[in-house]
Amino acid sequence: MVRVKRGNVARKRRNKILGIASGYRGAHSALFRVANQQVMKALRYSYVDRKKKKRVFRRIWISRINAASRLNGISYSKLIHKFKKSNIDLNRKMLSQIAVLDASTFKALIDS
Repeated sequence: MVRVKRGNVARKRRNKILGIASGYRGAHSALFRVANQQVMKALRYSYVDRKKKKRVFRRIWISRINAASRLNGISYSKLIHKFKKSNIDLNRKMLSQIAVLDASTFKALIDS
């Protein structure tokens, strides 16, 4: 079997991982094996949290719409039902923006 020397390739690979882990604490940024484990874990977390971010924001929007609608005397579920019946196709992100930034328009939407 022929001996394979990986000097340049191996060093580049290790330096890439250590570069990604540069802000980590202690050995997690200095030692390759530990840094590699932490980078893999961080990449898993970032993948999961990109999915979770969408859920979290939707919950925030619903909470804001609920708070604003209750100030106007209607619950969130009844408001959404009313919008579906009257074909008002605003998504929850836009509704929450309107509720937070422009209360008079939100009141007009509820009254319509």
